[in-house]
Parts: sequence; structure tokens; C-alpha cells
Amino acid sequence: MIAGARIRQEWIRRRPAILLICALAFAFAACEKKKSPEEVAPLDRVGSSASGTSLAILHKTFTVRTTVAFPFEIPEHAPVPHLRGNFKSFVTKVGIHSDEHSADVDFLVLNEDQYANFAAGTPGDSVFSLDASHDQAVDVNLPPSFNQGAKYYLVFRNTPGGDTRKTVQADLTADF
Repeated sequence: MIAGARIRQEWIRRRPAILLICALAFAFAACEKKKSPEEVAPLDRVGSSASGTSLAILHKTFTVRTTVAFPFEIPEHAPVPHLRGNFKSFVTKVGIHSDEHSADVDFLVLNEDQYANFAAGTPGDSVFSLDASHDQAVDVNLPPSFNQGAKYYLVFRNTPGGDTRKTVQADLTADF
């Protein structure tokens, strides 16, 4: 019984310290801030994909004297954007005898930076180009757009040596 009394006295003497330790542990656990989720890089984010959709980019007939440009955009998260279709160009002046190359036009696909250089008269690269053609199928893979859309330009340019005014009939679609 003496041993039991000593244990009880020891417990009573240490009880405030034990209660204080328990209270501090509980308070620490309750006050601990929840960790914020890890920052995710924009390329690792999954968004709604444009995959499986198509967009008519150009379906019209127009005149080219020097240069004509048509902007279009690829939506974000397009893994394999693809430009397809065809165009035909011809000379419409009556009474003019022309050879098969007199209706030729150049066709370019340019991104925003390339188009800015082109508009400024600075020669540069293009995403895709066809020189001197009057009846052409277009089949081009564009770079993926990842987490932001991309702007492109279809450019039709009159080739030297042909007629100064050409009519182009174009039907181009982008698949994502």
C-alpha cells in the first residue's frame, strides 16, 4: 500500500506537467497551418483539351494584288494542331493570254513573330511555305499550343512575273 501511495503522490506531483505537455501538443496540432499544395508548373496543368475539334479557317474567294493575310488562332491545349485544305489561284482578266504560271501565288503560314518580321519587310523563317503555285493541297502540322493559344497568319503573296491581280479560292481548316 505504501508503494501505491507513493505512485499516487508522484502522479499528483507530476500531473500539472503532464497536463501541460498534453495541452501544448493539442494546441500545436490545432494551430498548425495546413500546408499549401505544391506549386504546379503551367505545362503540368491539365486543362480542357481542344482535341477532336475542327475550325474553318478560310473558306472564301478573294483578290491578291500584292499580299493578303488572314489571322487565325489555335486554342490552348491543342496537342497536335493540323492545317489542311487547298487553294487555287487564277487570272480573271478577259482577253489576256496567260501561261500556266501567270496565276501563281506564294503561300506562307507564319506565327506572330514571323508575321511581324514579314510585315516590317525583314526576311525570315516561316512555319510553312509554298512558292509559286496556283493549285495546291495544304497539309501542315503546327506546334502544340500547351497552356496558351497561339496566333498564326495565312499569307498569300503575288509572285513576280505573273499578272498583277490574281483571284484565289481557298478552303482551309484546322483540326485539333
